Parts: sequence; C-alpha cells; structure tokens
Amino acid sequence: MKKFSHLDRSGKAKMVDVSSKKQTLRTAEAFAEVQVSKEVFGKIKSNEIQKGDVLIVAKIAGIQAAKKTSELIPLCHNIFISSVDVNLNLNEKKKSVEIRSLAKTTAQTGIEMEALTAVSVAALTVYDMCKALDKSITIKEIKLISKTGGKSGKFINQ
Repeated sequence: MKKFSHLDRSGKAKMVDVSSKKQTLRTAEAFAEVQVSKEVFGKIKSNEIQKGDVLIVAKIAGIQAAKKTSELIPLCHNIFISSVDVNLNLNEKKKSVEIRSLAKTTAQTGIEMEALTAVSVAALTVYDMCKALDKSITIKEIKLISKTGGKSGKFINQ
C-alpha cells in the first residue's frame, strides 16, 4: 500500500516537506460545468443578468481564487503562479456554462489545486450571479483534465 505523504508517523495530517524536490515547470488544466435553465442560459448569453456580465465576473473570480488557494486548502503550499487563465464558454446544446482553467508554475510542487480552485470558484460565481432567477442551478463535474511536471510526470484524465 502506498504511503500517504500528508500523514506523519502517528497518522496525523501534516504539510509535505518539498524542500528536497527539484523545481520544474508544472501545468494543470481543470474543468467544471454549470447546468442552468433555458431562461438563465438565454439571459447569460444576451448579457441580461442584473448583477452584470456573468462570464467576465466569473473569469476574474476564478483567477483571484487560484491566487488564494493556499489560504483555502489547509495543507496546500503557497506557490508562485506564473500564469493562470480561466475561460468560460456557453454550451447551447446542454444549456450549460463550461469552465476551463490552465495554471502554470515553476516550483517544487504541483499546481493542480490552483487550477481546480479556479474552476470551482468561477462555477460558484456563475451560481451566485444567476441564483435570483433560478436556484436549481447545478455545478457538475469539477475535475482535473491534465497535469505536467514533477516526479510523477504527465497525467491526462481519460
């Protein structure tokens, strides 16, 4: 059985010591989907949501969230983020907002949590901005799409 690096010898949670790891270029891409009603979808598309431009506000929220990840996730390292981008696209067929993030760093630990936090908070922002019209909005399928760098190398979520 694989040993968990976030546990000390007595089984208690700890922050992993990454000081002996090499700095490498690391990337992570994440995805989230927000399912909305036909009415809400139309109002997002035509920029008629009373709180403002949902896609722009959610993009900025996702970028800000990525930068705050280590403050939100207790055992997550505070790392320098070289780049983070969040893109929101409307899926007409599914009546959903699809969110993708891409985060990059050169560090001793990965940037997956930052990418995942970015899409999560962007999705929550879409919900917050649209909830006055419909509270049945559903945040679906938050997942890591891929990551590169570090000892474990490349991962692609099939």
